[in-house]
Amino acid sequence: MIVGLEGEVVKKEPTFLYLKVNGITYKVNISLNCYSLIKDKIISLNITQIIKEDSNSLYGFLDINEQYLFEEVIKINGVGPSTALAICSTFTPQSFSYAVANQDINMIKKVPGIGPKSAKRILVELGDFIIDTNQSQNSLTIAKNEALMALESLGFKKETINRVLNRCSSTTTSELVKEALKELGKR
Repeated sequence: MIVGLEGEVVKKEPTFLYLKVNGITYKVNISLNCYSLIKDKIISLNITQIIKEDSNSLYGFLDINEQYLFEEVIKINGVGPSTALAICSTFTPQSFSYAVANQDINMIKKVPGIGPKSAKRILVELGDFIIDTNQSQNSLTIAKNEALMALESLGFKKETINRVLNRCSSTTTSELVKEALKELGKR
């Protein structure tokens, strides 16, 4: 699994770039926001790799919050990587977080390819989506997301997990899971 690449930008287009790494050139799909931030010839990208039976695609991000947004959105049934990139191209992670927090369906519908039904589903599925620009808060957000995924894999419902995690005081993934399990066990 490729999680990051650093290399020379050989070709740059609004939706993709070719990145040469140690003699191998990779096609990396990017958002319009990422495209506008790339100024240097040598760059380092966070990568999300999606492997399907008929394709192996790389998606690159300069901003870790944009990658987080992309990865959360593609988890939604009916939203694929192309639509997720369209969301990343239309919104910054902070503006998307604002739209979700305010349940602004009209803002979400501005994304090409998203109609009223898809916009409603996105708002329901990502009702707790938050981007923290504070670095220490960011690590806590990552720990909470990892704990959420671990607890979901154990069969607990996302809404219940979120309520419990918001009451937890722990700051690491393992501590959050333990604290949440104690609370969930009381139900």
